[in-house]
Parts: sequence; structure tokens; C-alpha cells
Amino acid sequence: MVFEVRGTPSPEREARVYQLAELGFTWADLEEETYWIDQLVMMERKSYDELIHAAEHLWRVFDKAVRYVKGNRDYYEQLSIPEVLWDGLDRLELNAEGFISRYARFDFTVNQEGQIKLLELNADTPTGYVEAAIATPWLCREQGLDSPNEAMKDLIRAAWDIEAPDHAACIAYGKHVEDTGTLDALVAHSGRQITCVDCLDLWIDEGVVKVGQDHIITKMFALYPKEWMGVDEGGEAFSYAIEERFIELFNPLHAVIIQSKGLQAFIWGLHEEHSAYFTEEEHRAIRTYMLPTYTAPKLKGDYVSKSMFGREGGSVELYNAQGDIEVKDEVGFDTSVFFRRVYQERADLPELTFAHGKRYLLTGLFVLNGTPCGLLGRAGGIITGNSSQFVAIGVKAT
Repeated sequence: MVFEVRGTPSPEREARVYQLAELGFTWADLEEETYWIDQLVMMERKSYDELIHAAEHLWRVFDKAVRYVKGNRDYYEQLSIPEVLWDGLDRLELNAEGFISRYARFDFTVNQEGQIKLLELNADTPTGYVEAAIATPWLCREQGLDSPNEAMKDLIRAAWDIEAPDHAACIAYGKHVEDTGTLDALVAHSGRQITCVDCLDLWIDEGVVKVGQDHIITKMFALYPKEWMGVDEGGEAFSYAIEERFIELFNPLHAVIIQSKGLQAFIWGLHEEHSAYFTEEEHRAIRTYMLPTYTAPKLKGDYVSKSMFGREGGSVELYNAQGDIEVKDEVGFDTSVFFRRVYQERADLPELTFAHGKRYLLTGLFVLNGTPCGLLGRAGGIITGNSSQFVAIGVKAT
């Protein structure tokens, strides 16, 4: 058994929620919703070590795939990347190998037999940082356990020292609890003097990005999905500011290529062709840890369909062995109205029993400054959507 649920919910939940809020995790409870599960999931050490191994190899695979795609507009189109970003993707230089994104998160399914399969990679604007970097170590320490997540804040500091943003932004900063809390934690862990702003307060004057009357922003971290520049009002002006280097964005623009789930289909296609672009070791990692993924509905049954830029479960459809739709996300926004779909072999999440019932566990693993580190547990339905809950994952000593 890879996973084991430990502990029972404390009768003093309100006090514990207050303690977590004092640490910076202020959305453990939101109004009537219980987001944090007051139990601990323990992962066996051998499986954790293999998960790190898988992430290290897949990170190199995705990095190489971006370098293959860059400069080819047919590929951009196949990956459903908005055309407004193409000039910038062509003109801007890629970050050094392994650092196209310095703030990313893999989402895996790890079953109770130890089989690891990648579901997707959020290499642009992943949330869950506070849960992983702040709440999880604290909850593990309560049980007398060490958490590998303790290293996350140091990796963030290293990443932000290199990228050196002087501003950080998200939509509804100061109002949206989760995004504001995530931004505040990242800024605090960076150790830098950084001003946080609301994306909606930004304005662009002939390519120059400003906030307020005349304050110019030249380097910024933004929890703003880059694909929405092809949809949002003002997106074209913002993309122009990036491509003309009036502003340097972190994560950089090329992170949008990794963000597209179409890149998984692209990688799988090269793998099926036995492309010499990947080494034998990389082909082995793809075969072992990735799922067959296509841009057309080639799979006859037991597959998943989802938007190339879907988030929080929106657009996800699960099909059974007969090829009939079994479950569809009805809560998240279906972004397939804007972006193409991918079709991926189905690999269900493991089902665990908690005090309040059975839930399916998604295992997230952050990659910070090129280093896999930081487990994030989310427990919910067979599709991990916006209603899923956070549960801390610790690692057994041996």
C-alpha cells in the first residue's frame, strides 16, 4: 500500500483553522465550505523516491519538447496557443535548459500498487503553494514527521533571486482569498521587496506597463494564465508589451507552451515514432510515466477528453471501456469553447477512506527552480475539480 490515512479530525477544528490562518493559510474553511481535511496521508518512501525520479526525467522531456516546438507556428496552432502570443514566442530567447518555468506543478495519479502516471503539468500559474509549502510541513511536524516540502521556500527564494521581479500581480488582489494568499506567501518566501498589485489596475501606454498615474513596471511575476491574452480585453496590448521587452514576465512567455496539454500529445507522438530527438532513457521515462495522448479521438474506450488549457477540472470528460461518457465536470468552466481538446488514456486516481467518507487522491508535485520538491494532496471526486479538498501528504521515514 503506497498511501495510508492517519489521524482523526480534531474536535477543536476552529482553533486549528485559526492557527493555519496565522501561518498564512487563510482558506482552510471558506464560509460554509470545509477545504482542509484534518487528517494526514502518508506515502511510502520508495514510491516518493520514484515520483521524484519520474519528475526529474519528465521535466527534461518537456523542456526538450519546448525547444523542438519554438519557432514553428504550425506547432503553436496545433497546441492551441493564441496567435497573439506567437511573435513573442518566436522573438524572445528561451531560458536556460531546465528553467523555462521556475514555478510549476506536476499532477500525478499514483495507485496503491505504486504505478505512477502523469495526468498534466501546470507550468505557468499553479496554485496550492501555501497548502504545500506552509500548511503541509506544519501538519507533518505536529505528527513528529519531517516533510520534504520544507525545502520549497528556499527554492522559491533562489528562483526569485534570479528572475528578480519588483512587482507581483493576480486578479482581484486583496479580494480573492486564495490567489492573494498565494501571492503573499511567494513574495514573503522570496525575501525581496516586491509590490503586489491587482492585474485589473494595470494599464498599458504604447507598450509601457503602468499602475496608478505613472508608475512603470518592468519586471513582474503574475498569477495570470497567459492563454487568456488571446481572449481578454487588453490581452493584445499586454502581449505586445512582453514581445517588445517593455516588461519581463516571470514565469516567462514560453511557459505557455508547456502549459498546453497538447504538448503531451506532441511528446507522445515523437515517442511513438521512436524519434531520435529523445534519448533511450527519455523514451523509457515517457513510456513508463506518461499516458498515450492524442489531439484526435483515436482511443476507443477508457479515455479522458479535456481542453488543452483547462483548469480546475473544467472541460474534463471520462469515457468508459465501451467509449460512452461516464462522468463530466459540470462545475468548472469549459475552456474547450476557446481551445482544442486532447484525448488521453484513462488512469483513475486511488480511492482513500477519510473520516468523512471516501475520496480520490490526486498527487501534486511542485517543480521549483528546476527541482522537483513539494507534495500537494487534493482529495475529491474521480475528476479533481474546484470542489476538491486539500489534504497534507507526508512521507514515511523508511
